[in-house]
Amino acid sequence: MIHLGTLIVVKDIGNSKKFYCDLFGLTVMSDFGANISLSGGISLQTADSWKMFINKKDDEIVFGNNASELYFEDDDLDSFVKKLENYGNVRYVHGVVEFPWGQRVIRFYDPDMHIIEVGENLDMVVKRFVDSGMSLEETAARMGVPEVYVSSALARLEGR
Repeated sequence: MIHLGTLIVVKDIGNSKKFYCDLFGLTVMSDFGANISLSGGISLQTADSWKMFINKKDDEIVFGNNASELYFEDDDLDSFVKKLENYGNVRYVHGVVEFPWGQRVIRFYDPDMHIIEVGENLDMVVKRFVDSGMSLEETAARMGVPEVYVSSALARLEGR
């Protein structure tokens, strides 16, 4: 069986652990000092140990290259944005933007300049549109999804 996970290299593992646990509510699954596995399938690895594992020098590890991102979804993006603003010392890629299909997202950097995107859960986009008075058909057209997706999203929300 193959298990999926994402490993990011960090300069200060304690600072990064605090950032991900405080901001996203992740928990430490295992802590081996130079490597920490968090809930959600994210692992943190110190830059020093990573360089050794891949046989690279200091100048060959590049932080802030903007070539990838970690993606999270939140049911209440507005509350997350307030939490992020209160966290302090966060560098933003951009504030909240709304894509043509209606999903709102915010992008910012973690302490090591890895891009993080937090997007509004798509079921919540459906709910927001329907709550604003849009019909199922209008919501589906606005989001560019089949009407069955909109109905399914509403059913999932009712089941909560």
